[in-house]
Amino acid sequence: MSVSHLHLAPEPPKPDAEPGVIRVLLADDHALMRRTLRLLLDEEHDIEVVAEAEDLASVMRHVAEHRPQAVALDLGITDGSNSEAIRLLRERAPQTQIVIVTMEENPVFAQRALDAGAIGFVSKDLADEELPEAIRRAAHDEQYVSPRISLPLENAIRAVAEDTLTVREIEVLRLIALGHTSVEIAQELALSPRTVETHRARILRKLGLTTRAELVAYALRRGLLRT
Repeated sequence: MSVSHLHLAPEPPKPDAEPGVIRVLLADDHALMRRTLRLLLDEEHDIEVVAEAEDLASVMRHVAEHRPQAVALDLGITDGSNSEAIRLLRERAPQTQIVIVTMEENPVFAQRALDAGAIGFVSKDLADEELPEAIRRAAHDEQYVSPRISLPLENAIRAVAEDTLTVREIEVLRLIALGHTSVEIAQELALSPRTVETHRARILRKLGLTTRAELVAYALRRGLLRT
């Protein structure tokens, strides 16, 4: 089902909650991960998990019913565009902040999630250290980005600003530098190999480079690759 066809029921009155307690919805398509995250958050005196969701439809339903202050969201639950899902949730439930919890550490992926309306971006394997803090900041309308991704993200933004590369070109550049072929990049980004080659040519022209080795060196200098 397309996320654009999901509809929320009229919002019920906000449920009573203990003052100072942050209501959170856990959304992950893996039951074991939801259980792990719930055990983690149950240890926090100021955070209450009000519901769990395994797909986007149940996210929408639980958000309408419980009106949580935050949703800890793994984008694996979406069946379409991640950005569209985030925008739809923000549109339908503006009172609920979105904290992405993911294994994906691509800075371009993080930027797209934040641009779409997420307020937090947490590395799943560091959730025990990062998720409670990200939720607390989200409850106060403050952004939290995992330190593991924040520096590469800043570097990607700087590269876009200073070298006139587009976000898509940065994404293609990173994958080229990581050794992916045009066919692999096309599959990863849902593009045609010809479009990838067009992006590659534009990147080389904009940066004044000629070889993949020079692209790798550029990406390393810019901090676009984890080393």
